[in-house]
Amino acid sequence: MRTVRDESGDLLLLLAESSDACRVRDPETGEESYRDGDDLELVSGESPLTAAARAVPEPARAVLTATPDERALGLLVDLARRGPHSVRHLLSATDLCESDLLGLLTEFRAAGLVEETDVMGERGYATTDRADEGLALLTGE
Repeated sequence: MRTVRDESGDLLLLLAESSDACRVRDPETGEESYRDGDDLELVSGESPLTAAARAVPEPARAVLTATPDERALGLLVDLARRGPHSVRHLLSATDLCESDLLGLLTEFRAAGLVEETDVMGERGYATTDRADEGLALLTGE
């Protein structure tokens, strides 16, 4: 499997090729079709597996790639459902040490999933629309 681009600039996964045509799949829809090989350009530096991940909506991919384990995912879910929370509350209400908590919050901020906010005069965190949308896609809510 390789990543190719068609004449309109869309990324496709090249599944098979022959002298007559190439079988390709749209990574976002899963739709397969046959195309003339002359109409396809090999995309270097784009992993076919990365392209295949586009079948998952971007906000859900952001949540999946930013959460290394179930505790991290649980933190994000709790912030979305019951937040925003102060850092003090998160330290007392979770089993995360300060270093682990701040490490996860930093990763979530870098991924655009949480933002710093004021919670009753203390530094706290709330989920972003991107996180809320991604979690909704994953939970079916």
